[in-house]
Amino acid sequence: MNNSDKKLPLEGLRVVEFTHMVMGPTCGMVLADMGAEVIKVEPIEGDRTRHLLGSGAGFFPMFNRNKKSIQLNLQSPEGAEVARRLCATADVVAENFKPGSMAKYGLDYASLSASNPKLIYASLKGFLPGPYDHRTALDEVVQMMGGLAYMTGRPGDPLRAGTSVNDIMGGMFGAIGVLGALIQRGITGRGQEIQSALFENNVFLVGQHMLQYAITGKAAEPMPNRISAWAVYDVFTVKHGEQIFLAAVSDAQWATFCDVLGFADLKADARYFDNNARVSLRAELIPELRRRLEAFTAAELTAIFEQAGLPFAPIVKPEELFDDPHLQATGGLADVRLTDGAKAGQSAPAALLPFTMDGQRLGVRRQPPHQGENTDELLQGLGLSAAEIDELRTLKAVA
Repeated sequence: MNNSDKKLPLEGLRVVEFTHMVMGPTCGMVLADMGAEVIKVEPIEGDRTRHLLGSGAGFFPMFNRNKKSIQLNLQSPEGAEVARRLCATADVVAENFKPGSMAKYGLDYASLSASNPKLIYASLKGFLPGPYDHRTALDEVVQMMGGLAYMTGRPGDPLRAGTSVNDIMGGMFGAIGVLGALIQRGITGRGQEIQSALFENNVFLVGQHMLQYAITGKAAEPMPNRISAWAVYDVFTVKHGEQIFLAAVSDAQWATFCDVLGFADLKADARYFDNNARVSLRAELIPELRRRLEAFTAAELTAIFEQAGLPFAPIVKPEELFDDPHLQATGGLADVRLTDGAKAGQSAPAALLPFTMDGQRLGVRRQPPHQGENTDELLQGLGLSAAEIDELRTLKAVA
């Protein structure tokens, strides 16, 4: 059997998603990449992330590959009825709108599961049910209130992480919940509601720092000001003003570090005999290392550290990853079609899910859809005639 003949694990599963922005579409994309038929329900005007500027410009093509698109007007009784009929054919429904939004259209779990008890329903929110669940959440909001911005920035200068970590991971945890529910449904025959939330995801991310305090009695310092567990674990500015991250996280690595860089005197210095001793003397050790490393270029240090098997990393910008030789060699990027904006019709490389199945990356089977691209196909699949579809368009229930 060649790779093209292999069945993906979720082939035959139908997912209907009422999602927007990043969290909900990420959940659907994970399921779609693993083979599910994922139907993205867009409003009549189309998903607004299709036309975002700045940091939102990549949202739609990144998180909506391998999906179909249907445009429905849920505020129209006829459009909402089509949505309910579509959900009746689904194994999974996913949504990430404000609490109570879906119930207005009879698209909440209680309404849909009454006639489809096998349904798995993924509800992706800002907060799990509780005192905060009425609040409007954004990734930045929960990073600020969940300790992540405090840990990322310098003391007194909270800073959000440089990507949508909670949106993306919140969607991933939603998909993990769906996979667990599918296994349980195979045993019990019944579906269930899965809930995932930004705030709780963020708390999970900083949980190690919470337990650090519980164990040591000392509050975790923000990352730029933290007491590192490792003596050498820093970004160094080297020759020509270049920067590189270098580390030595064990006594054996420290010995190798000194050997390959010609720092025999530091290796022989009894004050630096083990990692904890070096940590306690970081205030004098690191400035000395910075002074010595200024004699090397980043390329020289890269070659030395790679040959010696020591941890190192160049400081790379996201746009430079398009040319990363490892990603290119391993198929970590795949071209996706740009559907909207000035570059509509062109393609760009997008990151694939970061795992393999049976030795293969999960690729792009279906390009990100044009808005409403599959509307007629899906309506016909529900048994609607051409005349009925035309009538729905006349009523502005579908587009």
